[in-house]
Amino acid sequence: MSKILSFKLWFALSTVALLAACAQQPARHADYTAFKNSRPHSILLLPPTNETTDVQATNGMLSQMTMPLAESGYYVIPVAVMDETFRQNGLTAAADIEATTPAKLREIFGADAVLYSKITQYGSVYRVLDSATVVTASARLVDLKSGDVLWQGRASANSNEGNNYAGSGLIGMLVTAAVKQVASSLTDKGHDIAGVTSYRLLQAGPPNGLLYGPRSPKYGTD
Repeated sequence: MSKILSFKLWFALSTVALLAACAQQPARHADYTAFKNSRPHSILLLPPTNETTDVQATNGMLSQMTMPLAESGYYVIPVAVMDETFRQNGLTAAADIEATTPAKLREIFGADAVLYSKITQYGSVYRVLDSATVVTASARLVDLKSGDVLWQGRASANSNEGNNYAGSGLIGMLVTAAVKQVASSLTDKGHDIAGVTSYRLLQAGPPNGLLYGPRSPKYGTD
C-alpha cells in the first residue's frame, strides 16, 4: 500500500511541476527578421476572401482595414483605386484578385507589400441562451519584390465581450438573446464588430502586431 501511495504522490507532484513549467514558459513572439529587412512604406490592401455564408463579409471587413494600417504608419493604396483597377481588368471576386502574382501587383500599383486576408467568421451566432455577432479574420503581409511573408496574424471579436448576465435569470437571458438576434438581422452589426477585429489584427505593436511604419512616430523603435 505504501508503494502505491508513494507512486500516487510522485505522480501528482510531477504533474504539478510540469504544469508550472508550462505556465512559466514565455509567450512565443513572431519572427520579424524579414519584416525588418524589407521595411515596407506602402501597402496594397486586397479584398479579404470570404469563407462564411454572409455575402456582406468581404466588403464589411475591407471597409474597416485601411484605418488601422494607416494609424500604424503605412501609406495604403486607396481601396477605390484598387477596386476599380481590378474591375477594369475583369476581376471582381476576391479569390481571383488574390491569384494575381506579386510581381504583377507591384507593376500595376507600385506598392512595397500586399496584405492578403481571410474571413472565417462573420455575423450572428444564436445559441439557446445567447446571441452574439462574431467576426474572425487572419492576414499575412507579403513583400512584393521578394515574395517573402513578412508577417502573419489572426484576430477575433464578438458583441458579447464584457457582458455580464449574472442575476438575469433564464427568461431574461432568453429575451436578451432574441432581441439581439432581431437587432442583428435588421442592421449590419457585423460591420461594427469587423472594425474591432480589424484593429486587433492590424495595429502595430508588441507582442505580435505589425511593425510600426515610416509614417508613425514610433517607427524604428520596435
